[in-house]
Amino acid sequence: MEALAKAGAFVMSEATKSSVEAVVFDVGRVLVQWDMRCLLRKLYATEAEAEWAFHHVVTEEWHFRHDAGENLATLVAERKALFPDHAAAIDAYATRFVETVPGPVEGTARLVERLANRRVPLYALTNFAESFWNQFRPTQPLFDHFRDIVVSGVEKIAKPDPAIYSLAERRFGHASGSLLFIDDNPANVAAAQTCGWQAVQFTHAAALERELVARGLLD
Repeated sequence: MEALAKAGAFVMSEATKSSVEAVVFDVGRVLVQWDMRCLLRKLYATEAEAEWAFHHVVTEEWHFRHDAGENLATLVAERKALFPDHAAAIDAYATRFVETVPGPVEGTARLVERLANRRVPLYALTNFAESFWNQFRPTQPLFDHFRDIVVSGVEKIAKPDPAIYSLAERRFGHASGSLLFIDDNPANVAAAQTCGWQAVQFTHAAALERELVARGLLD
């Protein structure tokens, strides 16, 4: 999952809203919470130690390399060589990643279900390491509503690289302008818009609900 987006107001595409044929969701921080400190707090005696490890050892920037398809064993060995005193935390990252996902983002699962009930085609485009996705996906029946999910670690391309949007567009079978993309990261939203997608930045479910209603996708 990609690095933490800056908090901000709900951002709509500057382009004129047009007809939406399908909705594409990001996963982390849109459908489910994600915070590696949830795991690190179990491994360190104090909050300060866990916070230091999050910013220096098991960082989101380092993790993003695995999202983009780099080999987990290679990344772990490299990191242990740099931070030998933190080997236990690095190993835990590699084997207990599902513990970094504490639960759903409040309200978005219900929006997915409402869209599915209206037979709106649903897809997902996520920065997620392949091995971690294989552990995580079976725990989430919500994804049964999605017709296809493009996972960066499988494709070895990560958002905001335009190539992953082109790949997703081909896989989903909809023209770029008919896809509505929802992501918490402003860089990913901007990249989607550059590729011709309609896109909005997610901040919370209530704002997203208003956007979906305004676009005629929900009552």
